[in-house]
Amino acid sequence: MQLRTITTLPAFDELASDWNDLLACCSASHVPFLRHEYLRAWWQTLGGGEWSPAGAGSMQPQLCVVAGFDQDNRLTGAAPLFFAQNHQGEPALLLLGSIEISDYLDLVVGPADLTIFVAALFAWLDSDQAPAWQALDWYNIPETSPTLPALKEAAERSGWSYAQERLQPCPHIALPGDWEIYLAGIDKKQRHEIRRKMRRAEENPVPVRWYITGGEERHLEANSLEAEVEDFLSLMARDAEKERFLTPLMRAQMHAAAQAAFQAGWLQLAFLEIGGVKAASYLNFDYAGHIWVYNSGLNFELRELSPGWVLLGHLLKWANENQRLTFDFMRGDEDYKYRFGGINRYIVRAVVRRSAT
Repeated sequence: MQLRTITTLPAFDELASDWNDLLACCSASHVPFLRHEYLRAWWQTLGGGEWSPAGAGSMQPQLCVVAGFDQDNRLTGAAPLFFAQNHQGEPALLLLGSIEISDYLDLVVGPADLTIFVAALFAWLDSDQAPAWQALDWYNIPETSPTLPALKEAAERSGWSYAQERLQPCPHIALPGDWEIYLAGIDKKQRHEIRRKMRRAEENPVPVRWYITGGEERHLEANSLEAEVEDFLSLMARDAEKERFLTPLMRAQMHAAAQAAFQAGWLQLAFLEIGGVKAASYLNFDYAGHIWVYNSGLNFELRELSPGWVLLGHLLKWANENQRLTFDFMRGDEDYKYRFGGINRYIVRAVVRRSAT
């Protein structure tokens, strides 16, 4: 396997089609956060400012994607990396997308090529072609990813240390493909509450409706998406903690990610309106047969009708009726995720350092 180091955005863009084709063959890491268009949007804002240099002397992050090619010059593996100071101040190679706004990250490589790609990557890491790193600091890798044992084995073989830390739970729901069967599988009290709140919304004298932008319910031109995303961000910002999160650069990142997903056909931006006023919203990714719940917003002045729960109920019903496989709430242990039937799985942080401690 021949490796190339990609250090510029134009060179990364040349891989776009092959990158996404390879990702589609990687069942363990086939997630929207590893799509080329998502990573490109992330890099342009450095994660909404998460990795912007903090002051004089701070290291400017450098793109450092390592791509592997076979003898026919076909892309067979990729480590989507960048070089920066990690949160411990170490010169580190991190995964593009790290840390806060990309729920699942990994290598992009098929199972048949994983071992050979990781071996080639570690040879590169030990060469003068790699930057002067002290740590591989990889966040948000699914706990079941085959990358983890391959990484551990390669580190031990190189005489380097390996540490793994469990991070947040990521509740998800396996969907049966039938709304009534789904409801029958969750807590009886919760089932009653979902039905009651959805029925109350339907019977409300002020009209209540929900829709998905870009779906059958509403045609959306690309130049109209900006206004819809801004409405979503306005609902998000009604929560004080989310308002602090939504810096100008983070808002730009959210717009860029939504545009990238929309153009590629996997954005699911849903709203619930009460009397024509937006009361709740979910920004999801409808990708590879799964719904990935990215973020949500709520108009607290209209919460009497439980618009967040009602919209979530409609989205779960839609996902079942449209044969989606899972409804993934992703990171966070908020109570409502379990009320709707969420089951935990976990992500981890894996750290490799040159010298064993």
